[in-house]
Amino acid sequence: MKLHDEATRLKRRDCYQFAEMKLRNNFLSRGKHCSFVMSALAFTIVVLWAWGENSFITTSQSVQAWYRTSYSGFMVGSTYSSVIPDTVKENTEKTYSNSSTKEETVKDDAHSEVTLTYAASTINFNRSKSNENTCSYGNGEWVLDDSQPLYSGFGCKRWLSATWACRLTERTDFSYERYRWVPKDCELPAFERSEFLKRMQDKTIAFIGDSLGRQQFQSLMCMATGGEESPEIKDVGKEYGLVKAKGAIRPNGWAYRFPSTNTTILYYWSTSLNELLPLNMSDPATEVAMHLDRPLAFLRNFLHLFDVLVLNTGHHWNRAKVRENRWVMYKDGIRSELDNLKEIDTAKNYTVHSIVQWLDLQLSSHPRLKVFFRTMSPRHFHNGEWNNGGSCVNTTPLSRGSKVEQNRSSDPIVESIVRGTQVRMLDITALSDLRDEAHRSHYNIKGTSGGSDCLHWCLPGIPDTWNMILLAQI
Repeated sequence: MKLHDEATRLKRRDCYQFAEMKLRNNFLSRGKHCSFVMSALAFTIVVLWAWGENSFITTSQSVQAWYRTSYSGFMVGSTYSSVIPDTVKENTEKTYSNSSTKEETVKDDAHSEVTLTYAASTINFNRSKSNENTCSYGNGEWVLDDSQPLYSGFGCKRWLSATWACRLTERTDFSYERYRWVPKDCELPAFERSEFLKRMQDKTIAFIGDSLGRQQFQSLMCMATGGEESPEIKDVGKEYGLVKAKGAIRPNGWAYRFPSTNTTILYYWSTSLNELLPLNMSDPATEVAMHLDRPLAFLRNFLHLFDVLVLNTGHHWNRAKVRENRWVMYKDGIRSELDNLKEIDTAKNYTVHSIVQWLDLQLSSHPRLKVFFRTMSPRHFHNGEWNNGGSCVNTTPLSRGSKVEQNRSSDPIVESIVRGTQVRMLDITALSDLRDEAHRSHYNIKGTSGGSDCLHWCLPGIPDTWNMILLAQI
């Protein structure tokens, strides 16, 4: 009997031990499973947090990949590498749609016909916030200020093109000069030229773009000199290769240096911002390769000398200019198979994206450099174009309103492309759109009738405000 009881006890003990071991092993197995699940969940949370906080994660797709996914219609074979390195990867989601298109014709600096093609387009980039300040200088109000303008329209003859000096024309109303832009949520400091030169000591400010970029350059030269002749200021264009070529009307740009502070202000003429290379140097009528993915050589060669860079493009991306300049679009060194008169807006947007991404890469090697991309300057032709009765005859300031209150830029293309990069947006479109009375209009220095210029601005004028906003963001 005792032996039986002892056997029963041992058997129960073995059963308990087996059950305990089974339970422990089952618990450990489930624990490992739970540990794996918890680790995966923690990793997912970290990735999602980084996605929202780190712009690199959302801006690391290469320009080539961006081009393939968004603009596959332009794709051609590739035997040459672009300026943008393949090591730059980018996980970016975008949609591109053209819902409507309209054509407009204006007159450029050379008085040639320009047909602008605008597309109602949206590009949505899944990117994090840019590194810009929270203050939006584009929202605000125009107010009357009798201390304006910052320089005389009768002076500044060394820097200011006569065609934009409206004080020298037969125009009699100059009330457009006496308004100042006041941002809604931030302060726009008053401009004082000695303070400006002190801040810009040993620095170089470069403008690269079309004739509107040239106006902004001339405006800043007039502001910095107070419109005075200033013979001490040195022409240093040769340092940048800015010399007038044989048979040319003017050089490709200008560069001036203020000896007292070693401040240099320069401008380089580029309507497209990308590299343009003649296909046959010996043929004056040769086609010109427009490399959509290559920043222009001037920018690549002199970027290391700049402290502030302001870029703009837009008004020359049109059918007339493509024909006139015999541009043929290239990507990766290979000619596009598409008709060059199609998808012009697509090509422009791709070029802007390529240049912004390239600059964003360069900025790590140029920590002192600040880069701005200026939004489109508006035009105000009514009842036709410059060559068929179009005009901008209004001389009453603020007839279109005085305030801008909006949550995004009126140039959504530039706004979307710079978002998530170190390139800043100089947003001037909406505030300039209220000032249709400040164009050169039909007035000219000769006093003879002609077409209206409702694209360029009188100086002093609206580009002075662009520069004040620029300086506030430096």
